[in-house]
Amino acid sequence: MMVFLYDKKTMCVTWVRGLLLLQAEIRKVVVYEETLHREGGQASSPRLRLISSAIVMANPWKGYSADLRTLARALAPSVSALLIEATLARVGKAEHVEAIGKAAVVGTSGEVEHAAAMIHTLWFGNAVRDAFEGTSFLPFTNKRGGPGCSITIPLKHKIREQEGSRGHFLTSEFSIPDAPAPEEMVVAISVATGPRPNHRIGDRYQDMEDLSAHA
Repeated sequence: MMVFLYDKKTMCVTWVRGLLLLQAEIRKVVVYEETLHREGGQASSPRLRLISSAIVMANPWKGYSADLRTLARALAPSVSALLIEATLARVGKAEHVEAIGKAAVVGTSGEVEHAAAMIHTLWFGNAVRDAFEGTSFLPFTNKRGGPGCSITIPLKHKIREQEGSRGHFLTSEFSIPDAPAPEEMVVAISVATGPRPNHRIGDRYQDMEDLSAHA
């Protein structure tokens, strides 16, 4: 088992086993929040909150690298810790979260594979899932873009047994006017406090029952 120590002040990660010391080159943290009061002319009760936290950081890979896993694993704990901290500061408690998603956008000098490497490692995904008491896989986007591009994060229910809850199929979308620069990347997560207001299209499980009944 790997154990790490994370220093919030210096943003350094030290592997207790392996002795690898890294410093994340983070330019800023951005938090975007929506609170939905009305939908379809109807009041939203309770009001749905969508909270997205994003880190603008230097792309740690310069040009092509055959090994992306080593650096991704070393950086993922500190990156995920900052995103979790920023998100919990707004949402309060993990129990308030019902849906989760993630995204990464690499700047135009990077590869889409760089964005994928940062979020598709269990050193990132497990940390986010555990922090919000989830058991399901995290829906995602990974792409390349420039400053002000759309950062789109799909969300779904955080519990595996409720993955088919279509009311929790949500999307958070925002942009950061000056990010990502060509040699940067944006790494983000999004959470929702509930389903879409007035959701009424059923879910996957109901469709499966209906299909079986008409087979």
